Amino acid sequence: MQQPYAHPEPAPRGRVREPGPQGRGPDGRTARVLVVDDDPTVSEVVTGYLDRAGYLVDRAEDGPAALAHAAAHRPDLVVLDLMLPGMDGLEVCRRLRGHGPVPVIMLTARGDEEDRVLGLEVGADDYVTKPFSPRELVLRVESVLRRARPGPTPRPLAAAGLALDPAARRATRKGTELALTLREFDLLAFFLAHPGRAFSREDLMREVWGWDFGDLSTVTVHVRRLRGKVEDDPAQPRLIRTVWGVGYRFEAGGSGGGDVPNTPAGSGVPDGASGVADALADPHAPHGSTESG
Repeated sequence: MQQPYAHPEPAPRGRVREPGPQGRGPDGRTARVLVVDDDPTVSEVVTGYLDRAGYLVDRAEDGPAALAHAAAHRPDLVVLDLMLPGMDGLEVCRRLRGHGPVPVIMLTARGDEEDRVLGLEVGADDYVTKPFSPRELVLRVESVLRRARPGPTPRPLAAAGLALDPAARRATRKGTELALTLREFDLLAFFLAHPGRAFSREDLMREVWGWDFGDLSTVTVHVRRLRGKVEDDPAQPRLIRTVWGVGYRFEAGGSGGGDVPNTPAGSGVPDGASGVADALADPHAPHGSTESG
């Protein structure tokens, strides 16, 4: 991937640039993005690309500075490095989300699954692994903000003990409210709106994330996280089922057990083999993949 270590082309002088649609926040005004990274080169390049895309950009080099910036000017989105000196990105994310919902895109120098899961656990809505393309990061910022913009109010959804109110951004399971990240909420809403249909990870990335490209393990990790919150036994999923060689399917009735092998009866594939099933759900997934949903 392209490394963000070249100075971006400066914006033309002598005129004030009006923000395009990609620079708008949830309420239609110019969106404010806080970039938190202790590497000045990365911070400068990311800031330059976001600025040229029409965003208002604040910068911080560490956790305390980030929290101070957020208190003074509440951001519409935060681009947050995981490995910060002193207070790491996970703690910064926890404290930011403690003061109210704000979309967070986590930057990590490692592609380890553990880092991605930790980021999602504290409320990050997306993650990007360094080195990355600054243009792709701008597209992801736009994607997250687009999901946060108000649109036509969809109808409430309910099935299998789950109830979801899109207008209030509230989801419950058997009457107990669920703590869902922005992406987990959108993913659950999509599943509830399309029961009984199998979707590939590419389908889900396009429909839920709004991307036509990207790391498909993003979908896998989110499915696993969502299963942990809506299933009685995530190891034996009855609601979000893995369809072998295809992807995932939501069973509104929640009947049956384990995953759904896309193989002839009597093939010897055990129900509930979710770790292997998720790796094989994408027919293009590499052999030996450790990703599971």
